[in-house]
Amino acid sequence: MNPADDIRKLFKRAELSIRPDADEQVFQDVLQARRKTNENSTLTWSRWRMTMRNPIMKLAAAAVIAVACIAGVVMWTGTGSGIALANVLAQVQQITAYAYQMTMAVSGKAPTGQDINQNMEGSVLIAQDRGMKMTMDMPDPNGTRVLRTETYMLPQEKAIITLTPAIKQYMRMELDDTLIDKVRQQNYDPGAMLQQILACKYESLGRSTIEGVEVEGFQTTDPNYLAGMGGQVDVKIWVDVKTQLPVQSEMDMQIGEMQIHGLVHSFQWDCPVNDETFNPVIPADYKSLSAGPMKMPPMNEEGAIAGLKLFADLFGRYPEKLDLMSLMGQLAKLTEGSLNKDNPALKKIFEGNKDLSREEQTKKVMDIMMPLQSTGMFYMMLTQEKKDPAYYGNVVTPQDADKVLLRWKVSDKEYRVIFGSLHAETVSADTLAELEKNLPK
Repeated sequence: MNPADDIRKLFKRAELSIRPDADEQVFQDVLQARRKTNENSTLTWSRWRMTMRNPIMKLAAAAVIAVACIAGVVMWTGTGSGIALANVLAQVQQITAYAYQMTMAVSGKAPTGQDINQNMEGSVLIAQDRGMKMTMDMPDPNGTRVLRTETYMLPQEKAIITLTPAIKQYMRMELDDTLIDKVRQQNYDPGAMLQQILACKYESLGRSTIEGVEVEGFQTTDPNYLAGMGGQVDVKIWVDVKTQLPVQSEMDMQIGEMQIHGLVHSFQWDCPVNDETFNPVIPADYKSLSAGPMKMPPMNEEGAIAGLKLFADLFGRYPEKLDLMSLMGQLAKLTEGSLNKDNPALKKIFEGNKDLSREEQTKKVMDIMMPLQSTGMFYMMLTQEKKDPAYYGNVVTPQDADKVLLRWKVSDKEYRVIFGSLHAETVSADTLAELEKNLPK
């Protein structure tokens, strides 16, 4: 059986559960791989497939939920209703710590074609000067127990730490300054988050009552809310008429055949915070998923180019689309075709593995595949920041050296362009217009 057949079989039979922390499924997949291989086995095609897919799949799922649900204090500015949402923002900005409860249900099919049916619930505590702690509970695939994960986002340490007590494992992800700012915006900084969604179109839902509290509702179905993730969205927020603070938010998303429903409720404003809450203790008998800390992919031009190059090296072409969900689907689809084990990019994954521990092998593969995440995250950032990005991987190939592959605005009159040869230049808007006239049809 050739490598493509191995990978295709695993795509079809591998189980998938999506939730807000991207690391937990990686834990489970690596554990499964451990149980199926002997102690001295080197990295197999099966584990390469699992490790390649899951960081991308989980990161994308995390991004979707982070944008749409963890940032549960969803606000828009505007006029024409009894509550000015700019005033709601001003109220929230005065609060240094708050908490809320959340539930999430994911169903349908993932971009890889796998069936999904996952429910979860959890709590989130946010302190503006300390970070975020999220505790999530979800049933395991067999329904025999509830699996708990604790995730800490610690800006002071520039790290995300995830603990999984049931399997005594942890993961530490290191973040760069750019990603720290983005996590703040997407996860818990209401002011920065508001700047992301200013362009959303919304409407008032009028007044209602939630648990005896008079509230006013607002709704958006503007796809700009997803900031480049693709799909359809329907988000509602209900604000206390008296305090002008959020009471509840609800989100429904459809991405391809996958549906996500989330509910954020039971807000506690100005809640007390214990310093120990944001000091995760890793017991001595816990094992790290990989040999040493892992680094999140950079969201910059260099990272995007590295991801495009890796994709082209693996598959001989560029991705058709760059939003994270589409990118995952393309990876799954392409691995159903012919994969040549003599491919230099694949050889790099396997060479020297016999001398590495299992943890070192895992870290090596994830580090190699990390640029693919950079590409999708960079494109999402450009969309969020309204840099007028456009991508032409559906018509531009690695052989089209002088054709525009990806471009985005850097000033009122200039654009940055990544060409088919993967070199980058800054050009005028007029020059870009001429270049885009000559794109392949």
